[in-house]
Amino acid sequence: MKQQVTLDGVSAGHAGRVVLSRFSARIPASAVTAVVGPNGSGKSTLLGVLAGVVPVMAGTVAHRTPGRPALVAQRSAVSDTLPVTVRDTVAMGRWGRLGLFGRMSSRDRSVVRACMDRLGIGDLAERRLGELSGGQRQRALVAQGLAQEADLLLLDEPTAGLDLEAQRRITEVLEEVAAEGVTVVHVTHDPAAAGRADHCLLLHAGRPAGAGSPREVLTGEALGRVRGLPRQAWPPAAEERTDARRGRG
Repeated sequence: MKQQVTLDGVSAGHAGRVVLSRFSARIPASAVTAVVGPNGSGKSTLLGVLAGVVPVMAGTVAHRTPGRPALVAQRSAVSDTLPVTVRDTVAMGRWGRLGLFGRMSSRDRSVVRACMDRLGIGDLAERRLGELSGGQRQRALVAQGLAQEADLLLLDEPTAGLDLEAQRRITEVLEEVAAEGVTVVHVTHDPAAAGRADHCLLLHAGRPAGAGSPREVLTGEALGRVRGLPRQAWPPAAEERTDARRGRG
């Protein structure tokens, strides 16, 4: 399987504190990778390293992509008081291509509309971000990430705390864009979401505790070795959906 990102012996952290230590992993291209692990295991730091916003203290990170990755933050990281509409929020995804004061072309506007429609929020284009429900707001942020048209899409718990419809819409869109050639990496605490992924990284204490398909990695035995996660098997229904989606069941 072709690799999109390769990390070799990476150490990284914040304010002089090492979070990832001699971390090595391979992120497959054109696939959905779920990153799971207990709090403090380095999941968000890993996303920051992949996005290039957390500096690497040691080791190397090699990207097989010419552009910048797109990083989608949790909805709680965006202030409710920002006086921006849904359309404005999604259009910010074009800034990397236009610059802060660049003018939107007809194609840029078309990309913004398509991304909103894809997440089912086209009818909310003129609504203020702070007026939206949690699920609507998170869909706007995911649409912003898609609008960047990046080859590598990084998301920090994109479906956490959302209603079932928002979870379904976001999960399906991530699977669709991966099938179209985008490499998707998302942090999750949801067993069902992890079970639907193509690839999984299980983290523990700043290092990989497992890597491979969800069936191989997310077993009761493996999870039991990672402090802070419950000893449980992933739901069979999630595994069945994964096989059906891949056409290998």
